[in-house]
Amino acid sequence: MISKKDRLFNLSTNHTTYLFAITETGHLEHLYYGPLLANQAISVDALAEKRSLNIGTGTAYDSDHPTLFMTNLCMEYSTMGKGDYRESSVDIEYQRGMHTLDFLVKSYRILPGKPRTFSGLPESYGTKETCTTLEITLKEALLPIRLLLTYTVFEDSNVITRRATLHNDGTSSVRINNLASAQLDLDSDEWNLVTLDGTWARERYMQERPLGPGIVINDSKSGASSAEHNPCIFLTKEDGECIGMNLVYSGNHRELVETSPFGKIRILTGINPSGFCWDLSPQDRFQTPEAVLTYSNKGLNGASANFHHFVNNHIIRGPWKFRERPVLINNWEATYFNFTEDKLLTLAKESAALGMELFVLDDGWFGLRNDDTTSLGDWTVNPKKLSSGLGGLALEIHRLGMMFGLWVEPEMVSIESQLYKKHPEWMIAIPGRRPSVGRNQYLLDLTREDVRTYLFKTLSETWHLADVNYIKWDMNRVFSDLYSANTEIRNHGEFLHRYVLGLYDLLGKLTQAFPNVLFESCASGGNRFDLGMLCYMPQTWTSDNTDEHSRLFIQEGTSCGYPLSAMGCHVSASPNHQTLRKTDIESRFNVAAFGVLGYELDITKLNRQQKEAIRAQIAFYKAHRSLLQYGNFTRIKLANSDSNQVVWAVAREDKSELLVLFAQKLNPANPGSDKLKVQLIDHDAIYEVFPRQQKIDIKMFGDLVNRISPVPITEGGLAQDTISKNISLDSEVEHYRVTGEQVAYAGIKLNQQFGGTGYDAMTRVLGDFGSRIYIFKKIN
Repeated sequence: MISKKDRLFNLSTNHTTYLFAITETGHLEHLYYGPLLANQAISVDALAEKRSLNIGTGTAYDSDHPTLFMTNLCMEYSTMGKGDYRESSVDIEYQRGMHTLDFLVKSYRILPGKPRTFSGLPESYGTKETCTTLEITLKEALLPIRLLLTYTVFEDSNVITRRATLHNDGTSSVRINNLASAQLDLDSDEWNLVTLDGTWARERYMQERPLGPGIVINDSKSGASSAEHNPCIFLTKEDGECIGMNLVYSGNHRELVETSPFGKIRILTGINPSGFCWDLSPQDRFQTPEAVLTYSNKGLNGASANFHHFVNNHIIRGPWKFRERPVLINNWEATYFNFTEDKLLTLAKESAALGMELFVLDDGWFGLRNDDTTSLGDWTVNPKKLSSGLGGLALEIHRLGMMFGLWVEPEMVSIESQLYKKHPEWMIAIPGRRPSVGRNQYLLDLTREDVRTYLFKTLSETWHLADVNYIKWDMNRVFSDLYSANTEIRNHGEFLHRYVLGLYDLLGKLTQAFPNVLFESCASGGNRFDLGMLCYMPQTWTSDNTDEHSRLFIQEGTSCGYPLSAMGCHVSASPNHQTLRKTDIESRFNVAAFGVLGYELDITKLNRQQKEAIRAQIAFYKAHRSLLQYGNFTRIKLANSDSNQVVWAVAREDKSELLVLFAQKLNPANPGSDKLKVQLIDHDAIYEVFPRQQKIDIKMFGDLVNRISPVPITEGGLAQDTISKNISLDSEVEHYRVTGEQVAYAGIKLNQQFGGTGYDAMTRVLGDFGSRIYIFKKIN
């Protein structure tokens, strides 16, 4: 709901209220963002900044308002040159390098629903039943430029989106150096900042730090939203207040948090101004990416829940919205580049027999691609590897009852490729300068329409030929040596943004041409996990690192801003290919189940016990798939903490069923009791609680098995290996009937863990990196 009374704007969702007012000078002062204020009798005077006295050596707005100091005002937008010395949301250069601006309210309108903008940028969507939009037009005091601030209130998600549009109504160009998508000014009040940081194979680890005086910047300068610093950030307080902010954009971004000497916090988000400038022609406009804001008084879990609802309902679109995602097998870590058609079909047959539904052919199927030095850009099949072609392979896969998927990396080119030989000018490189290289590859110039036309035609022909059901869209390097011969680019400060617009243009055409294909975004794993890509591709490969222990941190951080339905999670081989860590196949599944499940290992090399474990895992996942992909998710004990335990829970909307992950990092010697407490539950109901039954490899016991074996068994020897392939132990017997209230407040003390003093049918054998999934079913 959006309303205006006198000079007050009130933007309310089901549980939150956002207030700002027009000052006597025509500026917008931010007043409040917090729990819903149901009583509409709101006093603006009580919330507004008091300003009857001067502020030291500050600069007043003008002589008519000698106590109006912009630098101590919470504002909805900010500019340079009128006394606000904090970072500004708008930096526009005009006439001989001047930057001073003063935007004043001219008009506003409230619209049902969310009008489309046709800006070339992806954005959220909603109907008049789910959202309302406010547009406020600000006019610069002396210059012929306008700033349109757009707010859309999504009541069901407790989310407000914001964007800014600059209109040049004059006869001369102006240069945009910075135009933030959103600004939020708050009182300081002991906030902490949570960011999602990392690098390849360590994406989106949660980092929390207290805010002190000064500026903190969370950004990307790589050309992509990046694994280093995701655009999703949070401000948290110990009392449970939490504000989340994200950006619907896949390129360079910046989130700036400044704490002023006067106890104000300013948050800015938008395109990174570093390396960016845009010449705005007369009678033209420039629109920012859409920013997403949410508030919760239920902590980070509450803000995450709002984001999850928003993404699933107002970002993901098309036939795969709320559709259960298939269990896949990807051949990459099973074969890498070394495969034949027979090998792939053998892998597919065994996978289908275990219950997998989608076969994905990864890198190496095209051109002369036997390693990563050649053939990117040549999207034609290699007949030496696939004698029947993609069409023949796909036909056989479909005959197995499986969907067929294909890996592509369209944004890239290899020097050793037919495409480069024909069109060297399509590669991003500065003439006369030797370009930097990443993963033996280079980038195509997607700012060029001829490049996008080539890619659309070539990819479309290949995908139709292969009758694809799924596409994994990869991007394995980021940007350098920025240059384009594209005549539309007037200065290369525009290049990276124009590239992102070109990418969106291509993705829009391809997803429209292949509406039923399930697209998964990938960028060296999670190097471009953002809301912009999710507007075209409903899921993203979370990380190339499939190690179960690492994934606790990666998936936990990712879940702060993104729902489980968007997170690709695979069970891979042990030792893990990224960490060399050994973990049991059951625990690898337990963690991967909290997302979109897949397998990425050579099924044909597994023993009977391992295959039977996978068959049971897939059956369990399918039985609970809607819950694991679309349930309400909460983090109870964080991996990114001093705790040895990690606890996650996902619940149905009516709380009739929950799945709870209990994982431990290391196995303690002589351990104490483990207690399971879950708040995300119906306190008035009675539940049955029991663990998912899984198998225990006898190799876990090592030499201890000789204490009961009638013949000596050498650890690592043939006898032990033979027994392990054919015999495994059942996990513990454990069952409770308990009230939800008891689970929430008192908890459940779980069976004893193995501690070196004995073993029976009740003993929980987890070991290092071990885990269980507990099932909660309401019985009344």
